[in-house]
Amino acid sequence: MVGNPMSAKVTHVALWTADLETSAAFWSRYFDATIGERYESRRRPGFASRFVELDGGPSVELMTGPWVPDDITRAGAEVPGWAHIAVSVGSQDAVDVLARRLDEHGLLVSQPRTTGDGYYEAVARTPDGSLVEITS
Repeated sequence: MVGNPMSAKVTHVALWTADLETSAAFWSRYFDATIGERYESRRRPGFASRFVELDGGPSVELMTGPWVPDDITRAGAEVPGWAHIAVSVGSQDAVDVLARRLDEHGLLVSQPRTTGDGYYEAVARTPDGSLVEITS
């Protein structure tokens, strides 16, 4: 870049979901996220969204509409698009505690472990099928 270098940062990521309220409840229940008010578009009938605010990071905009399929049979399939979101919970102990809670509810995909590149993480699946890496 020539001239004024810019400082760019991610402000939010967006995620399509078939069930906005169930998705919002997942983020609140397991990550103590603050869930914003429901927004319903006047320009795009059926579109609604809510922002999920995590402590110290970009927010996640959960979006829905009647065109979003509720069939998650392809959940976990490696298709074009974002593969997962990673959320740091601060320590290995916190990863372990959250992984146990997620496992009790059938949402844990991968038990906590140290990856080959040195991260301590577990992987969970949200109710809409998206993957979340939980890191220390």
